[in-house]
Amino acid sequence: KGGLKRHGQVHKVEKDYKCLDCGKTFSYSSSLRNHCNVMHLRVTPHKCSECGKCFSRKANLLRHQQIHTGEKPYRCQECGKSFPHKEYLRNHEKFHTGEKPYR
Repeated sequence: KGGLKRHGQVHKVEKDYKCLDCGKTFSYSSSLRNHCNVMHLRVTPHKCSECGKCFSRKANLLRHQQIHTGEKPYRCQECGKSFPHKEYLRNHEKFHTGEKPYR
């Protein structure tokens, strides 16, 4: 219940925390801090042990590491081809439907 209430602040009109570098506003001080670290200070604390590439978010590092492990958990139901990322599968599936993926 507290999480839902806290999340509601994201949608409020008045955002109390403003970035002094670019003027972007945020509902949470932690969001402003993260923004400054990533966008202005280029803080990238999550480093790939295989290739040394750095990421600002752990989730992005974990997603990247699938390249090294060869893990391809997203499988096309139409032809059986597998992909390391869901968006790669979604893009591939457009070829089966005839939809143009890029315009």
